[in-house]
Amino acid sequence: MSISLSHDEPATTPTLDTNNSVTSQNEYARLPSSPATTSFETDYDIAKGTSSFGKRHNKTHTLCRRCGQRSLHIQKHTCASCGYPAAKTRKFNWGEKAKRRKTTGTGRMRYLKTVNRKFSNGFQTGAPKGSKGPTVKSS
Repeated sequence: MSISLSHDEPATTPTLDTNNSVTSQNEYARLPSSPATTSFETDYDIAKGTSSFGKRHNKTHTLCRRCGQRSLHIQKHTCASCGYPAAKTRKFNWGEKAKRRKTTGTGRMRYLKTVNRKFSNGFQTGAPKGSKGPTVKSS
């Protein structure tokens, strides 16, 4: 029993097979479809998924001496985070949050916190008024 469907006719119209018998639309649902057209499964593994990921056992990035991130590319010898060994630190304006994480004030500020105190006192130098200076022992 062969069924011929033409692309010109709408799907709701009945068609004639070789025996000139009319086949209704609900009989198409009972006909077995070929497994090659409906199933995308194959007999072999394509191997671009999990099995390919299991073979990656070499690390491409290691620790950076400047920023401490695991972003230093071993072959390129360039840090993806701070740009080491470049003299200037890597930063971009499209990464506003990244700039906030790395900017001044997020670390110890060993020198700048004393500069702020000196600025409020007018950068005074010398010994404070009324001090007698260091005591010297006379022998």
